[in-house]
Amino acid sequence: MSIAHFAEWAHAHDQLESDWSADAIDRFARHRCRCPGGRRWHRVSDKYVRRVRRFIRYLERQGVIESCAQVQPVAPLPEFSDWLAQHRGASARTIERYAGVLSRLMPAASEDRTTFTALQVRELVLSQVRGHSVSYARCVVTALRAYLRFLASQGHCPAGLDRAIPTIPQWRLSSLPRYLPADAIERVVAACDITTPLGMRDRAVLLLLARLGLRAGDVVKLRLTDIDWHAATIKVCGKGRRQVRLPLPQDAGDAVLAYLKHTRPRVALDRVFLCLRAPHRSFRTSATISSIVSAALHRAGTCQPPSRGANLLRHSAATALLRAGTSLDAVSSLLRHRSLDMTAYYAKVDVAMLTSVAQPWPEGVPC
Repeated sequence: MSIAHFAEWAHAHDQLESDWSADAIDRFARHRCRCPGGRRWHRVSDKYVRRVRRFIRYLERQGVIESCAQVQPVAPLPEFSDWLAQHRGASARTIERYAGVLSRLMPAASEDRTTFTALQVRELVLSQVRGHSVSYARCVVTALRAYLRFLASQGHCPAGLDRAIPTIPQWRLSSLPRYLPADAIERVVAACDITTPLGMRDRAVLLLLARLGLRAGDVVKLRLTDIDWHAATIKVCGKGRRQVRLPLPQDAGDAVLAYLKHTRPRVALDRVFLCLRAPHRSFRTSATISSIVSAALHRAGTCQPPSRGANLLRHSAATALLRAGTSLDAVSSLLRHRSLDMTAYYAKVDVAMLTSVAQPWPEGVPC
């Protein structure tokens, strides 16, 4: 369906097969769809566009259309990827995302990076983010800022040029955290059918998220050697390759142990949580953990939850701890925040604490 849609769009815009380049796909992704077939879309989805890109790459491999080689930057992206991994502690997925963004940015930039100016950098960013979402614009700004710092460290561009990148408006701490009450979390956990292998695995995942406030990526990367059963701790490697030891609560530890003894497939893989259906493998992305949470919310009959991802349990754990009187420092250590300001985000839902510090409304004051 996506391929037929792209072909119809290309035909309507007089795009021959030889013109099916990366630029044509980008224009197809941004077009306001009024194509035949009753389509009335503001824009086509990213998944839709990825199918078209795979089809174009297939045609290039078959020799049906010519491959459109992109201009390579002076400093190759593999070196930039190594720099991100070694000096910035970026994950493989982050490196892949930055490389994808830069591969689209570089053809529109000057080939000589040593002649970059602040005006060129600003114009490059504005030309690439226009018409896209705010989240994509933030990704472009972050990737380009890291790339310019890399070029400066290698002597390929003037130092401090990353400061010329315009900032994307982002009002941190302006919204309330999305969370569920403690009793709702317990219903979600109890909705898992522990008589089935799937329910036993999902319950262990949910308890780790709800008790320790782990991120979805933390659960995906959890290894068998990370669990110290004698000390009742687990090692978590979070953002920036920061490794910490967290206490393993009794119910979460029992759930993980039951899963390992009775449910986990007997395969030579070191990841804790695996797919139960053959071929048995570890979870590829964090989206799998979010789908487990979403399915558990549906089983528990949670009506209109504020969100359906794994972060919902993380936010709920932080909110419950603060309402129980736990200090911000302790919650910050559990969530592994680099700044205490991030943890203060959860304090806004503690109505009792906010009531104690609220000032009375000035009544009877003349205008």
